[in-house]
Amino acid sequence: MLQMPWYTKAVGLVGQPVGVSLVNGQGVTGVLCSVTGGTVVLQEYLYQSQFATKQYPFNTIQDINSFPGCSVPGALF
Repeated sequence: MLQMPWYTKAVGLVGQPVGVSLVNGQGVTGVLCSVTGGTVVLQEYLYQSQFATKQYPFNTIQDINSFPGCSVPGALF
């Protein structure tokens, strides 16, 4: 199987919050659970206390990026 350009980066992000760019132009966010078997598994927040574990085939993903750190000094409330 051809290794995707983002694969090595994604393996190091397992267990972290990530943003996933899909080839259809959409984006999803969540905690990266695994990157194996040609599938990325992401735990996404839905509503209130509901989460969904979703699977994305490698060929539907354009890129995977970690969340940046917060750059806001001090509390905002």
